[in-house]
Amino acid sequence: MNFGALILGDEILSGKRQDAHFARLAGLLDERGLRLSWVQYLGDDQTRIAEALRRSFAAGDVVFSFGGIGNTPDDRTRQAAAEALGVDLVLHPEAEREIRARFGREITPQRLLLGVFPRGAEIIPNPFNRIPGFAIRQHYFLPGFPQMAHPMAAWALDTFYSHLFHRQPKVDRAYLLTGERAYESGLLDLMEHIVAAYPDLRLYSLPSIDADGQRRHLELGVEGEATRVERALDEIRREIESRGIAWTWRD
Repeated sequence: MNFGALILGDEILSGKRQDAHFARLAGLLDERGLRLSWVQYLGDDQTRIAEALRRSFAAGDVVFSFGGIGNTPDDRTRQAAAEALGVDLVLHPEAEREIRARFGREITPQRLLLGVFPRGAEIIPNPFNRIPGFAIRQHYFLPGFPQMAHPMAAWALDTFYSHLFHRQPKVDRAYLLTGERAYESGLLDLMEHIVAAYPDLRLYSLPSIDADGQRRHLELGVEGEATRVERALDEIRREIESRGIAWTWRD
């Protein structure tokens, strides 16, 4: 199962606001033994958002969408979701109850728009101010405010996907390679061999460069099931030693 993220808003693309969702969602997933497969940034363009949602609905991915569910004209996410699903927008009765409880006598038709969701959606409770998000077809539509969205995302994960948590404990171990021969293009054959021999593992290489542009080290690591990781690392170590490349363990 793939987990993805849509991070929406013209203010993100213009640089007026910095995205706080990508790193936090990746962290929430990692804490539960899961991984973020993809992330996409889009502005408040209903057509583009609807196109992205059609693709993710069709793929069957679990998607967390951040932003654009307010009641102002520039908030187009709920409309895009309805368009992608071919359904209309309706006031959700549970959302209405939450919004009325939040505003009491100060309720207005404009505030009730916050509970208008695509037909068939369920609400996502908002512990911050009771203005809910909505969920439909394994897509979770959350506010753009991190203090609201992140607890709501955690709730959705814990409520619907706990059966996937830590199903296969993983380890992440790496070498730090140094010296003139410790560069990626010179190790491509080794990397390609490891990827082919261990398709169940994730191999990665992360070069590090000093401020003056000089190579500092190359982090070469493997992530996956512990026994398989150790076997792959043993192959890597024997090969880099045979090539005269110095190494230490990454802390």
